[in-house]
Amino acid sequence: MIVVPAEMAPFIDVADLTIWDGGDVAPIRQARFYLPSYMAGEWAFEVMRDLADLEVCQLPTAGYEHALAHLPPGVTLCNAAGVHDASTAELAVGLMLTSLRRLDDMARGMPRGEFLHDRFDALADKRVLVVGAGGIGQALARRLEGFECDVILVGRTAREGVRARADLDDLLPEADVVVLALPLDDSSRGMVDARFLSRMHDGALLVNVARGGIADTHAILAEAGRLRFALDVTDPEPLPVEHPLWRAPGVFITPHVGGNTTAFLPRIGRLVTDQVRRWQSGAPLSNVIVS
Repeated sequence: MIVVPAEMAPFIDVADLTIWDGGDVAPIRQARFYLPSYMAGEWAFEVMRDLADLEVCQLPTAGYEHALAHLPPGVTLCNAAGVHDASTAELAVGLMLTSLRRLDDMARGMPRGEFLHDRFDALADKRVLVVGAGGIGQALARRLEGFECDVILVGRTAREGVRARADLDDLLPEADVVVLALPLDDSSRGMVDARFLSRMHDGALLVNVARGGIADTHAILAEAGRLRFALDVTDPEPLPVEHPLWRAPGVFITPHVGGNTTAFLPRIGRLVTDQVRRWQSGAPLSNVIVS
């Protein structure tokens, strides 16, 4: 039994799909291949403990840390690497332009009829550190070439065209923009702390399109105003309405929409179609996180 959410089913070119968007588990107890709903809560992963025949959990997200605690022994976990690269890179560019050109201030001034003419920062000629050299980071680097930026990719380890995270202490003081596009794991959790931010020069911009847990919220609040922040993800998330981050100076927040565009459904459909065919034929699966 192949179990998929209703919104994704029309894009998956495989026969005999079972639709499930939550609720009674009984109809899917025989599931062997499971695609959880996109941006679903814990329930979508807790259900795996009731699926005794489950062989594969195919995530619709690039991030996978939220599924690990619920993965039964022997079940293969795959992520959606590649599906969200273009959309997330687009948003990262949009967040940079919004913060540098102060488009958010202009939007807030419109209801008051404010004509906020001034000379604002260009993205052109900025030195941009992209922390995360995977699919999203590389997609972003390609797009930034057209904006005439000096782009430096930073990965877990150094390789051709990629600097190592160990070099960040030296790289951060010269960066005008730092973009977080790396997975949340034990090596990255809380990586952007008070010390990290203190290395960034006055007026520099931090963009987070990865996971909220990579950046310490208290450290962000302490540096808001000296630094600028554009955050598609936060910790906690969703951010409570009374949280001070909403009103911190120089902070622009979007509600975790990096991958949720019109590109998502066709791309996840193509990935899942390929994965199911691989699984049915006994071929190796793509994007395996846990096997």
